[in-house]
Amino acid sequence: MAKPLILLTNDDGIYAQGILAAWQELRKIGEVEVVAPDAERSAVGHAITLLLPLRTKEVVRRNVRFGYAVNGMPADCVKIAIKAILPRPPDLVVSGINLGSNTGTNVIYSGTVSAATEARILGIPSIAVSLATFTHPDFTYAAKFTRKLALQVIARGLPDKTLLNVNIPNLPEEKIKGVAITRQGDSRVEERFEKRTDPRNQTYYWLDGTFKLQELEEHADAKMVNEGYVSITPVSYDLTAYPAVDMLEHWNLQP
Repeated sequence: MAKPLILLTNDDGIYAQGILAAWQELRKIGEVEVVAPDAERSAVGHAITLLLPLRTKEVVRRNVRFGYAVNGMPADCVKIAIKAILPRPPDLVVSGINLGSNTGTNVIYSGTVSAATEARILGIPSIAVSLATFTHPDFTYAAKFTRKLALQVIARGLPDKTLLNVNIPNLPEEKIKGVAITRQGDSRVEERFEKRTDPRNQTYYWLDGTFKLQELEEHADAKMVNEGYVSITPVSYDLTAYPAVDMLEHWNLQP
C-alpha cells in the first residue's frame, strides 16, 4: 500500500525552523512534499497573486532536496502545488509549524490558516499548526503532535468545508496538560502605530501591538493554550452569519 502524500507549507517561509521540524516528523508516516513561500509572508491572510507570474525554485536543506520555494503567498503555494507540481492530489495538507499562535481574531489575518483553508476549498483535508511563542521556540513536542494528528486526519477525514486550527504551548511534553477542543475566541492584538521620521525627514508609521487575552470562558482557544493545553479548533471558511438571515428576511427591502 502506498504511503500517504502530505503537502507541507507555511507562511514563515521555506527556511523557517518550524517547517523543518514538521518535515522531519511527517516523513515518518508518509511521502512529504514541501511547497512554501521563498520568504516570510506572515499576516497576509488569503491573498493570492494575480498580476505577477509565480516562480518556483528547488531548495536543499540538510544536504537533501527539501522542496520548492515559491515567490507568492501561502494560498498560492497550495494552489500551485495541487494544480501543477504534485504528481497527484495530496491526502493531507499541513500548514506550519508557525512561529507564534493563531488564536482569536488573529485567525482572520493568518497566512498559516489561509493555506489550510485553500486546501479545503480544493477538497483536501488540512490542518494549520502554530507554536504559541515568538521567543526561544522548541518545536519538538509540536512536531510530534502534528504527526499524531496527521495520522488521525488521514484515517478519519474531516467534515466538509472544515479544517483544524491547532495551537500548541511552547512547553516540553511532560508539562502539556492535555488536548482541548476549543472555539475561536475574541482575543485580539491591541494595536498601536509608532510615528517615526526617516533620514529624509519624512514621516512614517510602524504597526506594533500586544496580544491581550480577553476570554474568561473555558474552551476559548487562547485561554486554553495559555493554561497549557493544546487547542484544536474546527474552522470553516463559510462566513455566512446564519442567525442574521432570518432577521434580514423581515426587513422591508423589496422593490
